[in-house]
Amino acid sequence: MTAATGVSAAAERSTTAHVVWASALGTAIEWYDFLIYGTAAALVFNKLFFPSFDPFVGTLVAFSTYAVGFVARPIGGAIIGHYGDRLGRKTMLVATMIAMGLGTFLIGCLPTYSQIGVWAPILLIILRFVQGIGLGGEWSGAVVMVIEHAGDRRGFYGSLVQIGFPVGVAASTGIFALMTQLPEADFLSWGWRVPFLISILLVGVGFIVRLKLAETPHFKEVVERKEVLAQPVLEVLRRDWRSFLLAIGITVSEVGLAYLLTVFTVVYATTKLGLPRQVILNAVVYAALVEFATLPLAGWLSDIFGRRALYLAGGVFSVALAFPLFWFLDTREPALITFALVVTMTLTHALLFGPKAAFMPELFRTQVRYSGASLGANVAAALSGGFSPLIATALLAWAGAYWPVSVYIIALSIITIIATLMAPETARDALKS
Repeated sequence: MTAATGVSAAAERSTTAHVVWASALGTAIEWYDFLIYGTAAALVFNKLFFPSFDPFVGTLVAFSTYAVGFVARPIGGAIIGHYGDRLGRKTMLVATMIAMGLGTFLIGCLPTYSQIGVWAPILLIILRFVQGIGLGGEWSGAVVMVIEHAGDRRGFYGSLVQIGFPVGVAASTGIFALMTQLPEADFLSWGWRVPFLISILLVGVGFIVRLKLAETPHFKEVVERKEVLAQPVLEVLRRDWRSFLLAIGITVSEVGLAYLLTVFTVVYATTKLGLPRQVILNAVVYAALVEFATLPLAGWLSDIFGRRALYLAGGVFSVALAFPLFWFLDTREPALITFALVVTMTLTHALLFGPKAAFMPELFRTQVRYSGASLGANVAAALSGGFSPLIATALLAWAGAYWPVSVYIIALSIITIIATLMAPETARDALKS
């Protein structure tokens, strides 16, 4: 047994269920850490860190710092993916949790612009960058860990890890919804900090759980055969470039939708429509809660009908619902807004995100699986995820209406549909060795 595997005799006896549970829990905590920034950017950062701007311009600037985390994600994906393919999946999953936890906690400790001037937004951007580095290797490591333990039910077991996203959305949005019940002065003074500060407790729990994980049998085989690559990231770009480009293409729509539905809708409802924050925050929470069921369902269906079928359905629904989503939002009726977000999240994001945990790693062989999945997911996230709220807000300001945002959603969806049609079906094949 080598030090590289980090596998103990006790860890060898870990079941797939334990691996799924530990990976999903850790991913939920990491998503919570990453997503509370987006909610804070939509609600409070423009006032506390960029107060010299017009409120709408301040929101644009706040979303620019939000996008910094996504710019950092490919860098984190390359670094963490490299070591994940060299040292093992478990080692890097523990490292990402430490990076994310510290970055998030320190944001909650930051002085504001009124206290230290320009250093406040500078430090905010630095910590957001640290968050992005951590998340860059988190999701891919968690799904590779599960997929390499899961046998023939990779779609279903992988989709259970994806539940971490709606858990993070519901928890991050829900705690901000609770904090907004405070008087405005208290919320701006200390209430907004609470979601960031409590993350340190969640990270502690996730850290302990992940220490008990077993390394995957596929990675151990690579180590035993002495086939660990010296430069797995370069190998992805040199030999697996087609899979890398397909991974980006199938992801841009899903990751863009994720942040348009959970972040931009908050801005649109509160600034354009003048709705109370509670209305849209509650709708986002309910939509996220529904994904607890729809994500595993989508993963399960992808084991039966294939990854491509689910992706094509998600892409088509994304095109079809791009305009109706805003028709319902514009009614200003809480029940209709909630209905629209639930249906849209279910028929678009869930159908794409559920099978993604299996589809993305299945495109790559074991020696570069962590690096390939990390790069594919995070380059796509940098291109469409982090910039989607910023682009959508800018389009809204330019046109004074939602229609360019709907066109933007359709454009992203068409890219995903084309990439899916070009991708191989991987559901019924063994993992590439």
